[in-house]
Amino acid sequence: MIITRLAYASVEDRIRLTGGLVGALSMKRRLDLLFAASLVPLDYLALLVAGWTAYNIRFHQFADLLPVASTIPQRQFLTLTAIVGVVWLAVLALVGAYHLRQRLSSELGKIFVGVSTSVLLVIVAIFFQREFFASRFIILATWILAVLYVWLNHMIIRSVQRLLLAQGVGTRQVVMIGHDQTSEELVRLFRSRPGMGYRIIQSWPDASLESLQALDQLLATQAVDEVIQGDPTIPKAQTLQLLERCHEHGVTFKYAADVFETQAGNVDIHDVAGIPIIEIKRTPLDGWGRILKRTADLTLGTVGLVIAIIPGILVAVAIKLDSVGPIFLQLERVGQNQRKFKLWKFRSMIKDAHALKPQLMEQNERADGPLFKMTHDPRITRVGRFIRKTSLDEIPQIFNVLKGEMSLVGPRPHEPEEVARYDKHHKKLLAIKPGMTGMAQVSGRSNLSFEDEVRLDTYYIENWSLGLDTQIILRTPMAVFRTDTAA
Repeated sequence: MIITRLAYASVEDRIRLTGGLVGALSMKRRLDLLFAASLVPLDYLALLVAGWTAYNIRFHQFADLLPVASTIPQRQFLTLTAIVGVVWLAVLALVGAYHLRQRLSSELGKIFVGVSTSVLLVIVAIFFQREFFASRFIILATWILAVLYVWLNHMIIRSVQRLLLAQGVGTRQVVMIGHDQTSEELVRLFRSRPGMGYRIIQSWPDASLESLQALDQLLATQAVDEVIQGDPTIPKAQTLQLLERCHEHGVTFKYAADVFETQAGNVDIHDVAGIPIIEIKRTPLDGWGRILKRTADLTLGTVGLVIAIIPGILVAVAIKLDSVGPIFLQLERVGQNQRKFKLWKFRSMIKDAHALKPQLMEQNERADGPLFKMTHDPRITRVGRFIRKTSLDEIPQIFNVLKGEMSLVGPRPHEPEEVARYDKHHKKLLAIKPGMTGMAQVSGRSNLSFEDEVRLDTYYIENWSLGLDTQIILRTPMAVFRTDTAA
């Protein structure tokens, strides 16, 4: 065993033996850095190509359709684009577009925010330096093309990275601590999706003395990249011992936050008469955040309504032909600050289905919380099963969004009788408007427990941003097609 060999080895031998483990760890880190670093020059090239393409479209392809009032020499424009491109790269880095490992959908949201911010900076510069050029089209075209080209770069690089990870190249060796549902779900996820780049080499149900001793031996004999504590109920003293061991061996330590930690994550510190007072803020949506989110809801909701007209008509006809009853339903739900409102949906159940619910409560598959869920609910019609699975039944909720009762992104709207069974910490979900989609819906898991939903939605409430909304909206179509069951 390496432990025995280390005990009796010379200094040189110890360096050689331990250096092999450290080298294996740094090799994976270098591989991640290589992929992330390769994006920077490729993105810079993509920005230059986007500017060149926009210039040719405006001054060559569309010159006859859109008469040019003033122009700029191509060489001068490309020189300006090269200078501006450096600023764009800096903005992309600031918004997190070059993090080592992240979802493609998450990356697209950051690219959109980063490029849009950069374009805004260019517009501000043009406002103060009008002699640059006066073409609004070229700014719009460069913006769209930059998002597209940079996204293609990231998609190709991340796809190659995932392919190599699926083949075991650069895979991180992980130790899992915990035996609760979260820990088991992480183990299942890592094993079923090797492209994520995590391989479970060992797991222990807790951080007891026996487990810690076994972990010591494992860390000394094998290359371990990360220790993940999935169970947030493990005593803090044991968690600290895990953290100390990870620091000692240069291993990354991660843990799943409990409900209180997600609630207390957004704090502000004030000085009152020399005494520091910590305020746990409800949400960044208090103040200007609310205005920004409402503006986004109105803009995207209007666009969504136009896009949904044809599918909505087809769904309405199918519902009418399939079963007796109205096309639309108005269901009572609880919204922000416990205000009740009428939720619009396409009817997916038989007529008077709500009256049959008490008879089915014994078959509720969500006994862990106040919600009702039944996979094979006999009240659902044939068309209803399809529109639920594809979330087409939620199209009319756009009217709730435009009316201001809901948002595009937020916690799931719940029934009054369900809210009446909330525990105190569950009522945090009522701090903002409910949403058509949300953090829980795009989490990648189709059978979340209610507490897991609360934890994810609470994180969203405490960490809201337009970038986070963008990521969730972009991930929603993939979540719909991936989900096997509809709530």
